Amino acid sequence: MSNEQRDRRQSRRQFIRAAGVTGVAALAGCGGDGGDGGDGGDGGAETETTGDGGDGGTGTGTEGGDGGGGSTETRLSWHAGGTGGTYFPLSNEFKTIVEDNTEFSLNVQSTGASVENVGNLASGDANFALIQNDIASFAKNGTGIDAFKGNAVENLMGVATLYPETITIVTLASTDITQISDLSGATINTGDLGSGTQVNALQILDAVGISDFNEQNASFSQAADQLRNGDIDAAFVVGGWPVGAIEDLANTNDLVLVPIEGQNRQAVKDSAEWFSDDTIPGGTYTGIENDVQTVAVQAMIATNSEQSESTVETITAAIFDNTDQLTIKTDFITKDSAQDGMSIELHPGAAAYFDA
Repeated sequence: MSNEQRDRRQSRRQFIRAAGVTGVAALAGCGGDGGDGGDGGDGGAETETTGDGGDGGTGTGTEGGDGGGGSTETRLSWHAGGTGGTYFPLSNEFKTIVEDNTEFSLNVQSTGASVENVGNLASGDANFALIQNDIASFAKNGTGIDAFKGNAVENLMGVATLYPETITIVTLASTDITQISDLSGATINTGDLGSGTQVNALQILDAVGISDFNEQNASFSQAADQLRNGDIDAAFVVGGWPVGAIEDLANTNDLVLVPIEGQNRQAVKDSAEWFSDDTIPGGTYTGIENDVQTVAVQAMIATNSEQSESTVETITAAIFDNTDQLTIKTDFITKDSAQDGMSIELHPGAAAYFDA
């Protein structure tokens, strides 16, 4: 490896090291796309004041921590992901279900998703959030990436797993990239710095032995523009298919989805236990007629230990007793599968619901 390549690999880890030094709570300001196929550039959309929930962060007023003076006692802050992906619209469907079936209201916020959302849960700025199961494990155990080493998020707790977060490697037909080995020497958008997408991308590239590449870091929507303009050769997208940003790109460009298959797929799964086999069905995106083999992590709902057992049980029951009202990922989000791939300890409120 050349000195230049070593410098590139060193620099792309500097952000994560810095985040670890300043504490996990600082991750709440990262603003990167975090693995839901969305645009992390508009974090904070739909923000509303919830009041201070005392020791329980924003909380629920009467039940969040010691209970602060929130103007609406039953308002909860739910942190999602970018508006171009799956986390944000799915969270808004959860909002409708919860508000139709409980006394609670959800303030759904667009964020940078997984890594940022962990910081928001740690600080109490979020009551619930969607994150990846691998990022949850890193955060809870203080391992995996430098941002969490020595900064375990002890108050992070699981609620339920939802659906596979598919790893999609996107390029244009004009690049002549058709297999993962073709990424050697390429310019690749691996997702925003510190995001779950970047973590997965670097894990995968390392697992298949690709170290010679130029890294770009931007949201998925920005990556789509970079592909159109020829500024990058490929981009990693992590999210449940179909991903809006990829759909939009496919409608105007000839796309290639680079497979992760055969020995490469096995190498990726051997490198980390949270990767599993996945397939993007042919016809999911315009111009992609054949199935594409790849790998996936798992999307999940997380909360923090400051939330009361009754609040978490009520929210969990509302969602999983009414999954027939969902229109997104309906084949995957079920009560029976809601603990598949759960990587951290369940909140007692969620456990009360699923054990009943």
